[in-house]
Amino acid sequence: MQAESPIRQRWNLMQGHLDERQRRVFAAAEAKTIGRGGISQVAAATGLARGTIMAGLQEFEGTTNEFMAGPQLAQPRAVRRSGGGRKPLTHKDPSLVQDLLMLVEPSTRGDPMAPLRWTCKSLRLLAEELGHLGHRASHVVVGQLLKSEGYSLQGNAKVIEGNQSPDRNAQFEHINLRVSAAMAAGQPVISVDTKKKELVGAYKNGGREWLPEGQPTEVKVHDFVDPELGRATPYGVYDIAADQGWVSVGTDHDTATFAVQTIRRWWYAMGQPRYPNARELTITADGGGSNGHRVRLWKYELSRLATETGLTIHVCHFPPGTSKWNKIEHRLFSFITMNWRARPLVSHEVIVNLIASTTTRSGLAVRAELDTAAYPKGVSVTDLEMASIKLEAEDFHGDWNYHIRPG
Repeated sequence: MQAESPIRQRWNLMQGHLDERQRRVFAAAEAKTIGRGGISQVAAATGLARGTIMAGLQEFEGTTNEFMAGPQLAQPRAVRRSGGGRKPLTHKDPSLVQDLLMLVEPSTRGDPMAPLRWTCKSLRLLAEELGHLGHRASHVVVGQLLKSEGYSLQGNAKVIEGNQSPDRNAQFEHINLRVSAAMAAGQPVISVDTKKKELVGAYKNGGREWLPEGQPTEVKVHDFVDPELGRATPYGVYDIAADQGWVSVGTDHDTATFAVQTIRRWWYAMGQPRYPNARELTITADGGGSNGHRVRLWKYELSRLATETGLTIHVCHFPPGTSKWNKIEHRLFSFITMNWRARPLVSHEVIVNLIASTTTRSGLAVRAELDTAAYPKGVSVTDLEMASIKLEAEDFHGDWNYHIRPG
């Protein structure tokens, strides 16, 4: 059996410890040592191409000392010489990026005549469409090009508030002054709203919770309303100064009567004990829904509450499209949602208990009760009944800001 040549032996020992450039220089050093015919012998022993060895010889003179010095003395340098290696695809196909950006350009996405919204498509479909345009690019390359152009996978962001009233900021300032003055005087200030209706039953609830591996909570496949359990309508009252909340979980319709009844239950259970000397009650509410500023039944029911309690009720509505600024949304409802995440709301009692167990580090305390009373829709308020309300509109946006005094 023919013995391996010394070059082959050295190559077998060294090649696993050398990078591309070092292998090239090693082969060049062996060829230079042999002299005439060295390139052919080294190529046969190492399997390297003659062109690779010749390239090593060209750069050998300036690199011998660095190579022999070892890694502790060598200065960092690129493995390939400047400009070496495979050319980028964009160098061979200059129009590739331009055509890709045309497919994901925002103006194209927003064009109602465009057949597809390309940023909603996968990288593979984008690569396929580029192929129809005469380009050869894999889905991996498409992803790299999009990232290099500043694109990333993103969801929708709720930042557009719709048509804004020109008095939007002025109303915010008005609400702030009204609330600050009431709190400074020791008078109660509440934020009210309806949380979204919830299906009652073994239905999927968003979020995740820690459970034994492989044992998720089983829920129904389809979210059809259970005719026996129906839906739950939580209406909340948040006491801004006390950081306390009250939620009535209704089983019927979300009407103005239900809304005011919730405020009434809060007042007798939590409000009056905390504010025994209260003369006024300030309410901040959205501009729509059961407590909307155009709802006559809302004002009529508040008038009945004012007469019953002896309180003058001041109401300030948020401008259209700004409901997210209502304190109850991020001081109460958001924490309720976090508290019951991933838990099926299998009954009204479970919903009440989960709401009542909601707490925060700031000391939020919540009470909740089930309200099974009927609140029919379509109740109208006559002009005579409206005339009986002691309603006083403020000078600034009287439709949003008004007082209701006891009758």
